[in-house]
Amino acid sequence: MYKLNQNETPLFDVLREYVNRETIPFHVPGHKKGVGMDEEFKSFIGENPFKIDVTVFKLVDSLHHPTGAIKKAQQLAADAYGSKAAFFSIHGTSGAIQAMIMSVVKSGDKILIPRNVHKSVTAGIILSGAVPVYMQPELDKEIGIAHGVAPETVERTLSENPDAKAVLIINPTYYGVATDIKKIAQIVHSYDIPLIVDEAHGPHLGFNNNLPISAIEAGADMCAQSTHKIIGALTQCSLLHVCSERIDVNRVQQILNLLHTTSPSYILMASLDCARKQIALRGKELIQSTIELASYARGEINKIPGFYCFGEEILNRPGAYAIDPTKLTITCRDLGITGYDLDMILTNKYHIQMELSDLYNVLAVGSFGDTKESIDKLLSALNEISEDFYGKGHTKPDFIDIPAIPEQYQIPREAFNSEKICIALKDSIGRISGEFLLAYPPGIPILCPGEIITEEIINYVQRLKATGLYVQGTEDPEVNFIKVVDKK
Repeated sequence: MYKLNQNETPLFDVLREYVNRETIPFHVPGHKKGVGMDEEFKSFIGENPFKIDVTVFKLVDSLHHPTGAIKKAQQLAADAYGSKAAFFSIHGTSGAIQAMIMSVVKSGDKILIPRNVHKSVTAGIILSGAVPVYMQPELDKEIGIAHGVAPETVERTLSENPDAKAVLIINPTYYGVATDIKKIAQIVHSYDIPLIVDEAHGPHLGFNNNLPISAIEAGADMCAQSTHKIIGALTQCSLLHVCSERIDVNRVQQILNLLHTTSPSYILMASLDCARKQIALRGKELIQSTIELASYARGEINKIPGFYCFGEEILNRPGAYAIDPTKLTITCRDLGITGYDLDMILTNKYHIQMELSDLYNVLAVGSFGDTKESIDKLLSALNEISEDFYGKGHTKPDFIDIPAIPEQYQIPREAFNSEKICIALKDSIGRISGEFLLAYPPGIPILCPGEIITEEIINYVQRLKATGLYVQGTEDPEVNFIKVVDKK
C-alpha cells in the first residue's frame, strides 16, 4: 500500500497556480505564455501548453536542486514504484541509462553488459571510461530476435571476471521478453556488486500481476524506465530509480545534474507527474484492458495465413522466462516478405504506423491508448495483406549464426576518441574497429569500437549482404568501407 497520497500532482498543481495568478512573465522562454509564438503553431497546439512552459523559479522548483514541488513529485514516484528514490529524466531513458552507468562505474572499471545493448549503454560506457565485458543474449532463429541473457550466462561471466564492479541487464527486451531477473539479481549480489537494469520497456511492470516481475520487485539496485513508451507521459520522459544502499543517491543527483539541461521542460515534467498518478491509481485496470485487447489481437493474428504472433509458447526457449503480453511481435516470414516490406505496406496503404520492423517482424506496442476499433483495423489490414502475398513467395530463411565476440584491444572510449581512417572492409582484417557493425535481425553488434576485425567477421558480413539481410553501423551505408583506428 502507498505511504503517500497518490492523488496528488504537486508539480502540475503549482504550474496551474502560476497560470491562475495571471503572472506577468519577464522570464524565458521568450514567447511569454504563447503571446510571442507563431500563430499557426499556437492555433494547432492550443494556448495552455505555452502557459506552463516556464523556467526555474521558487514556485515551480528546480530539477537540479529540488526542494519543493519537483522533490515531492519525485517522492510520489518512488512511493508508487516502491523504490528508495526516483529521479525525473527529461532527456529520455537514454540519459537515465547513462547516469545509471556513471553512478556505478568509473574509468577502468569492468561492467558486464549484454551484447545487444541500446546505443545509450555504449554512450554511458564511453562517458564513464569503463571496460565492457559482453554477454551474449539467447537467439531465437524462428522469430529472428534476441531474447534476454540467461542467468547461467551471467553466473559464468562473473566467475570469469570476479573483479567486475557492476552488471547491466536489459529486461524486458524491446519485443517484451523477460529473463529470470530475480535469479540474476541473486547471482550478482553474491558478488556484492550492483545490478542495474535497462527497463525502458517496463514502466508498467509491477502494477498488474499478469505482467513479468519488475526490476524493483526482483531486487535490482537501479533501473531506468521509459514512462513515455507505454504509460502516458510525453516523449523524452523517463524515471531513474535507486533501490538499494549499494547506490549513492547524492552521486546520482550530481551525475544527472551534469547530463541534464539547465532549462528542463516543465511541460514534460508535469506529464511525468500526472502519468505517475494515473499508473498508481488506475494502473491495474488500465493494464488489464490493454492485455485483453492485445491477447484478442494475438489470437486473431495467429488465425491469418502467413502471420505468427508469439505468446507463452516461447517460454520454454532459452532467455525467455516471461513475456509482456501487451507487445505484439508480428512475424511475416511465411509470406515471403520482410518486416520492412510489411511496415511500408501498413504505413502507405493503410496509414497504420508500427513501432519498428526488422527482417522478419513488425512490432506493435500496446498501451492505455488502444481501442477495439484500432485493433480491428490492424487485423483487417493484415487479412488483406495475407490474401495478397500468402502462397506466392518463399519463406524467409533462418538468420545466420553470428561470429564469436571479437577480442577487445581498446576500450570503447579510447577507440571513440582516437584518430581514425576509412579503409575498405575487405582490407581491414587485424585492424581495430572505430565503428559499430550491426546485423538486423537480431540487432546484435558484430563489431564494437575498439575490437579487432577478423576474417570471420568480414565473411559473415558478406554472407548477410548476399542473403539480403540488413547490415548497418558504419558511416558508409553500403558497408563496403569501415573506419579503423589509425596505426599512428
